Amino acid sequence: MSQLSVLLPLTGLLFLISSTSGSESSVPYPVTCVTRGADLTEDGVVVLCPPDCTQWRVSVFGTGVYASVSSVCGAAVHRGVLGPSGGPVRVHKLQGRHNYMSSYAHGIQSQALTHWTASFSLTSSRPAVCVLPSLTSVCVCVAAKKPLKKSSVKKVLTGGNKDCQMDIAMVIDSSNNIGQRRFNLQKNFVAKLAAMLRVGQIGPHIGLVQASDSPRTEFLLTNYTQPKELLFAIKELAYLGGDTNTGKAIMHTAETFYTQENGGRRGHPRVMMVLIDGWPSDDLDQAAMLARESGINVFLVSVAKPAPEELAMVRDKEFMKKAVCKDNGFFSYLIPSWFSTTKHVKPLTQRLCSLDGLLCSKTCYNSVNIGFLIDGSSSVGDGNFQLVLDFLAGIARSFDISDVGARIGAVQFTYDQRLEFGLYDHSTKDDAINALRRIPYMSGGTATGAAISYTTQNLFRRTGPGRNFLIVVTDGQSYDDVISPAVAARKQGITMYSVGVAWAPLEDLKAMASEPKDSHTFFTREFTGLAEFIPALVRGICRDFTENN
Repeated sequence: MSQLSVLLPLTGLLFLISSTSGSESSVPYPVTCVTRGADLTEDGVVVLCPPDCTQWRVSVFGTGVYASVSSVCGAAVHRGVLGPSGGPVRVHKLQGRHNYMSSYAHGIQSQALTHWTASFSLTSSRPAVCVLPSLTSVCVCVAAKKPLKKSSVKKVLTGGNKDCQMDIAMVIDSSNNIGQRRFNLQKNFVAKLAAMLRVGQIGPHIGLVQASDSPRTEFLLTNYTQPKELLFAIKELAYLGGDTNTGKAIMHTAETFYTQENGGRRGHPRVMMVLIDGWPSDDLDQAAMLARESGINVFLVSVAKPAPEELAMVRDKEFMKKAVCKDNGFFSYLIPSWFSTTKHVKPLTQRLCSLDGLLCSKTCYNSVNIGFLIDGSSSVGDGNFQLVLDFLAGIARSFDISDVGARIGAVQFTYDQRLEFGLYDHSTKDDAINALRRIPYMSGGTATGAAISYTTQNLFRRTGPGRNFLIVVTDGQSYDDVISPAVAARKQGITMYSVGVAWAPLEDLKAMASEPKDSHTFFTREFTGLAEFIPALVRGICRDFTENN
């Protein structure tokens, strides 16, 4: 007997009349236990699963979001939206992704998968109420109205918060110390944080690790880039128990989480928020040191800190100070109870998204603004001008240029000045370097002083002090004063490097350069010698950045 014949009762034909919502159909489509997500062509289709799919050897890949090669009915049972008796379930098609996580639930073991081209998620379908007016009547199934349910989490934007482009790892406490009840409160708190952070392709990415006897990665940074999927994954987290080995969890996260293979984005600040109930069972020193050296901003959120009578059981009473990125109060956050976390969601979110406060991810490679002031006078010549551009491109290539990282801009000068491109015009390294290489040669006189003033007022007008660098490249004597404009630029917080070629006078080069003059002044007789200065200039910028921060 076919599965469809089960739907034909002896009293007459069964017609399934759907109640549509948008473009999604509610008409159940009979499938088998081994029907895969890839076998379904429509999005939002409702399928009718047969009973006893747990008795089959169904293949399921993923948790919450499943690879399209998975059995739909097997995934529905694993997800908990269907029981062993089968029934209708709605299938939502999703994009492919990396790192599908394995887990065991409701009698089905799902498998891990590194990558698949398409995915799906599942929701329960509306129950149908069958009205049978008489034994000879047609049985009409009408979808029952879905009861209105107030969402516990506010609707969030799917595009992502472009003002919080961070890679955020959440390390949560899953130890015996927290217990099942407070673990559920912790999950609610994390879900509210995630909702307010607003994940998305252009916003923050969030992954999660549970701290217990051994750390367990629940999902990586790129597993869930839509708010609905992420909140669903948080809701599904299972309590582990065990010791509070927070140090192990920090170490594991720092070593594995932010690699490009696991979804880390080049040039994006790295944030690790560690939640702990009480105190850790292990040491945090080595793990925190590794995190800091890896450019990770560790925030420690302590909930229900040890009572005075419990302090004797705490191995290291200074664990909070040692764990955080910097012991300045910004990276430590205290919450008195899991029952009062809601009011702390917004202020903690603001800290996690505070780009200027993230000291550990600020390096010379991702946090500097570099201006190039390029001599385009007639004495340079077109061929040598291209060598200057090659030299500057070599410097730019050493930095992590992005919309949240380092930035470069360029001004060319003769008697006049021309802003070739601003610090905020190109948000990727390739675009910025290509723009640099395409600069057309002007030809004319040499007014370096006026060019410095122009660059100070135009290229650096939107930036803050302390991380701005200006590299001046010139091949000759300036027709105007360079001393006063250079002093004004340095007072504005711009660190200046002067690079002279051919007939550029050494006294002018030193007058423009920042202190100490010798380490900020470079000279070569030939334009072909410029390339040798690239490593020293990059090291110098990093040295100045470190000393000023």
